[in-house]
Amino acid sequence: PMWVYDEDVGMNCREVTFVPGLYKIFDEILGKESNIISIWNNGKGIPVVEHKVEKVYVPALIFGQLLTSSNYDDDEKKVTGGRNGYGAKLCNIFSTKFTVETACKEYKHSFKQ
Repeated sequence: PMWVYDEDVGMNCREVTFVPGLYKIFDEILGKESNIISIWNNGKGIPVVEHKVEKVYVPALIFGQLLTSSNYDDDEKKVTGGRNGYGAKLCNIFSTKFTVETACKEYKHSFKQ
């Protein structure tokens, strides 16, 4: 059982069914419950340049186009939270609003979409 809100009776403890794949899409990017989810990374960052082959900015490619990840090699040892770059992209697709904002010190550019 899980506590859920029901418009007719308010909070209600009951069995809830869900599609695990859909849950995992949002689990990939959500860290806490709120109306706004922010993901911060103070690492190297995302290059704010046009991708040479796809002719779109790299952040738009990363968060908006499926099958553009580099996480496909099952033999490579890595520590990662997702697979094949689907998590944030699908969260973007199924969200009513999804904003990407990044800055790149190397190229001295910022990106917001």
